[in-house]
Amino acid sequence: MASEQFSLRLPKETKSKLEELAHATGRSKAYLAIDAIERYLDIEAWQIQAIQQGIKDIDNGEFMSVEDVKKDWGIQ
Repeated sequence: MASEQFSLRLPKETKSKLEELAHATGRSKAYLAIDAIERYLDIEAWQIQAIQQGIKDIDNGEFMSVEDVKKDWGIQ
């Protein structure tokens, strides 16, 4: 995988946590930062896709009313 240089400023506390985790896991700070960024991006992309799908479902009339959900869960 090709890589590019990227720099950012971290709060001192965040940098310290990153250094401690790198030491504890035997991983580099760069590895941990890349892993964290990739995980964050995957979660955000999933969430955006789920929201967009939900909006499409609502637009197509594919949803349950609050009353129906309460009935399914036995809530009054």
